[in-house]
Amino acid sequence: MFALKALSHEGVESALAKAERYRLLNEPTEAESICLDILGIEPDNQQALICYFLALTDRLPGEPKAFQAALSAASRLSGEYERAYYSGIAWERRAKASHENNGRGTRHSVHDWMVRALEHFEKAEKLHSPGNDDAVLRWNTCVRFLTSHPDVVPRSEEIPEPIVSE
Repeated sequence: MFALKALSHEGVESALAKAERYRLLNEPTEAESICLDILGIEPDNQQALICYFLALTDRLPGEPKAFQAALSAASRLSGEYERAYYSGIAWERRAKASHENNGRGTRHSVHDWMVRALEHFEKAEKLHSPGNDDAVLRWNTCVRFLTSHPDVVPRSEEIPEPIVSE
C-alpha cells in the first residue's frame, strides 16, 4: 500500500490557496484532502481548519456523515466566536441539504436544525468584534429561509391530513 507524504511547512501558504481554489471550483473532496495535509503538520492552523470545515459542509447534500466531522472541526477552532459561528453554519447547511433532498419527515428536522443554527448565530453575534456582522447576515438568511418555506414547521405545528374513508 502507498503511504501519505508530509507537506513541508514552507508549502502551507500555497496549499491553503489551492484548497480555497478547489472549494470555489466545487471540488470539496480535493480541498478537504489538502487541508488534512496541512493539519497533519500544523494541527492548530485556523485557516486550514476553517477551509476543512467548509469543504466538509460543501459535501453535505451528498454526504450526510460529513456533518459530524464538520462539527468536530468547528470545535477545534480557537475562538469562542468562531466555534459558535461555524457551528451555526454546519446546522444551517445541514438543514438546507436535507430540505433539498426532500426526504420523508424532513420538514420538522429542517426546522429544528435551522433553529439550532439561529441559536449559534445569536451566540456568535454577542461575541463578535466591531464591524463583523457575519452572524447577523447568517441569522437573516436563516429567517428568510424559514419564512419562504412554510412547509418547514416545528413538530408541534404539524397539521394532520384528513382521513378519507370509503
